[in-house]
Amino acid sequence: MKFLLVFDFDHTIIDENSDTWIVKCAPERKLPNGLRNSYQPGHWTEYMGRVFVYLGDNGVKEDEMKRTMTTIPFTAGMVDLLGFIGENKDLFDCIIVSDSNTVFIDWILKAADFHKVFDEVFTNPAAFSSTGYLTVQHFHAHHCAKCPKNLCKRKVLKEFLDKQLERGVSYTQIVYIGDGGNDLCPVMFLKKNDIAMPRQGYTLEKKISQLAQSLSPVQCSVLVWSSAIDIISYLKLLIKE
Repeated sequence: MKFLLVFDFDHTIIDENSDTWIVKCAPERKLPNGLRNSYQPGHWTEYMGRVFVYLGDNGVKEDEMKRTMTTIPFTAGMVDLLGFIGENKDLFDCIIVSDSNTVFIDWILKAADFHKVFDEVFTNPAAFSSTGYLTVQHFHAHHCAKCPKNLCKRKVLKEFLDKQLERGVSYTQIVYIGDGGNDLCPVMFLKKNDIAMPRQGYTLEKKISQLAQSLSPVQCSVLVWSSAIDIISYLKLLIKE
């Protein structure tokens, strides 16, 4: 009996968007209008690439970025939740699927000593170039019309589950914890026995309830959370069963 916990990162594990938080490193803690207005829907990764070039051009170094990123607060109750999962790793496999990047997630999890809680992190690969600029790439290519072009979380989840099956691992239940619009695609892939846990008041919750109103509800159960303590309560029930 093993459960798979799938986490989004921004506004789910941390209470902010890691990509917009990095702007605190910019001169006067803001971006020039031309750069800010250069974002095109579905092309966030390219936009962040330009932001990182701007920071590099302004002499922002890796250690300053790291200091800034590790001040991001965790979502209410999340420290307790990750501690609880860490104590019960024999029952829970735990992955992150995020549109952030490997450098930011790595810094934040390691600073709080939570990196061991997660078995795998699926996010956009990032690295510092020889000139000290942070660069970011697309996670993968896909053909899903619903998702941003760099990441379809459904594809990531499906491929992970297929790989686990090849290793002889199958899950009693998948618990998907997220908040954003790009979490809807993987939630729609979940089966009747699985559970989606959208964060209260965020886009994912709104989209799931719109589907229910248009009489095409998601297959899985839905349990809304506002503090990660709500998630712990549910996981404790799961373990008792």
